[in-house]
Amino acid sequence: MALIFEKRNNIAYITLNRPESRNAFDPEMLVELAAVWKEYREDKSLRCAILTGAGDKAFCAGADLGILIPLMSGARKAESEADKQVQNNPEMMNQAILRDFDLHKPVVAAINGHAIAGGLEFLYATDIRIACPEAKFGLQEVKWAIFPMGGSSVHLPRQLPYAKAMEMLLTGELISAQEALDFGLINRIVPRDQVVVEAEKTATLIAKNGPLAVLAIKKAVQANLGVPVKEALAKELEIAMPVFLSKDVQEGPRAFKEKREPVYKGE
Repeated sequence: MALIFEKRNNIAYITLNRPESRNAFDPEMLVELAAVWKEYREDKSLRCAILTGAGDKAFCAGADLGILIPLMSGARKAESEADKQVQNNPEMMNQAILRDFDLHKPVVAAINGHAIAGGLEFLYATDIRIACPEAKFGLQEVKWAIFPMGGSSVHLPRQLPYAKAMEMLLTGELISAQEALDFGLINRIVPRDQVVVEAEKTATLIAKNGPLAVLAIKKAVQANLGVPVKEALAKELEIAMPVFLSKDVQEGPRAFKEKREPVYKGE
């Protein structure tokens, strides 16, 4: 299996499972990721996801240059069923790495190693990022005359200061976990054996919150990035009002008054 998908305590655990290839994307992984994200989005019992990689070398090294890229360029003929699905659906990779997939549920990244090329681009769609000290981050495509088409020219300058984003995009050099932390690309650094544990703590906090409010907050942030303030405030109100009319909004204050944990149903 190129992917491990588990559900526990309202949390989806998604593990890239090709450690021998630094968890690089191959057709099988893309097919499985595309399906898993749809299931996570539709399953009302799941309130947060944790995304990580198997092994101790890499979170994800991007596209497998020996398997996936030759298939997409036409240099290799489709052999497996996954090959055929990827070849017949050019948008599958965009969906799999969340480049072009509507997802308002939160995703916490547990970065157990290097996040390079498509591996870094995968992180753009995650909301909270916890990394090990050994992790490095970068986009090396330009070194091989390739354009980083996973959304880097759009997202990286929005998630980092412009000058630092341009340095990474144009030089192809990697940055350390500490630099990533300093520039706000990740939230915190913990020992490698604690990245999933720490991600689970954060995901558990999120999963306890009102699910409709969590969904609406992420949706509003996504919708209003780069939008003029007046328009953004109107959009925020449009997204927020249904939450204020929900049953969960009645449950929250009631639980607070009764000094108990709220029981949210996403209604």
